[in-house]
Amino acid sequence: MHYSKLLFRAIPIVVFALNASKGSGQISQSAPTPNAASPSSVVTANPATPSVLNIPEMVPDADGKGLTLARARESFSEITLKGSELKAVPALLGSIEKKPEFTRELYQVRWRPNDPIDLYVILPVGVKNPPVAIYLYGFPSETSRFKDDSWCQRTTHGGVAVIGFVSAFTGHRGEMKPVAENFLTKMPEAIAESTHDLQMVLDALATRKDLDLSRIGVFGQGSGATIAILAAAADPRIKSLDLLDPWGDWPVWLASAQNVPSSIRPALLKPEFEKALEPLEPLHYLPELKSRKLRIQFQGDQGEPTEVLDKLKAAAPSNAEVIAFRNSQGMYRANAGGRLFEWLDNALGAQPAPAPTTSDAKAVASAPASSKP
Repeated sequence: MHYSKLLFRAIPIVVFALNASKGSGQISQSAPTPNAASPSSVVTANPATPSVLNIPEMVPDADGKGLTLARARESFSEITLKGSELKAVPALLGSIEKKPEFTRELYQVRWRPNDPIDLYVILPVGVKNPPVAIYLYGFPSETSRFKDDSWCQRTTHGGVAVIGFVSAFTGHRGEMKPVAENFLTKMPEAIAESTHDLQMVLDALATRKDLDLSRIGVFGQGSGATIAILAAAADPRIKSLDLLDPWGDWPVWLASAQNVPSSIRPALLKPEFEKALEPLEPLHYLPELKSRKLRIQFQGDQGEPTEVLDKLKAAAPSNAEVIAFRNSQGMYRANAGGRLFEWLDNALGAQPAPAPTTSDAKAVASAPASSKP
């Protein structure tokens, strides 16, 4: 594809970088790369002055007559990182916000060209080495909930560190993609990349000393629940799964799910598209999760075919807690007031954060910032 023919959704993002090695707050054109071999090395961002323009990374196309977007070598038929060459670069620390109940850190991480990921790390105040709960919501979704103080307070109240990001071809991660491409039109790639992303995020967190990485859980909703199933099957570090309305049974789902617009359904029903999804079928992997703590909740009014719901329920291992609600109102009545998050907190053995005091708030305001995602 020629560069001149690429149409992107948005003007390239401006990234800010502080040359920390100068010690005087000076801005450099090229960001320093301390400990570049480590995926959790951090370059602190300066929100005052733009220094690096995050333009698309281009390479010559196959016929040598134009340019195309650079890509990493990655296997979209493998749920593990086998066959992929994803290399993390030093993370950019964008912001740190200290609240009485939690501290919210924002990083930009990347391990493939043209796909920067906003990664949120939200830590409960007063809890030493909390377990980790990763939140992955389904397509379409944005990062807005991770910026919402009320949501952050509710999710960390039980004493877990919350990690949040959006899946591939979703939200800001679609800004460097051609306009016609989105999560649904690129499902095999999007699901595989997001499954790999979850494992790369765990690698990026591994060098932190303030988290208990022996207790990791994932909350997944919609396509995010499907990705969580695949990632847990690939990575034994994930101990607990809380799933809401997972997608699956691809031939039936593609043909009948209300999530699929009629304008693109014919393309998704082509044999080659369905074949590309076969290695990413959650029905194959759900039965393997016998050793995990697992809850699956279904809402009967979310547009998923009844046949799909029945097959997912049947594929769940005997250790799974399976709950079927007639509609979303029933689910919300059962889980309102932050109760939706309590199951994963309990599965991870989290201890609730202490109620903040005036002295706690002052201590948080003066505490040193973390330097790793």
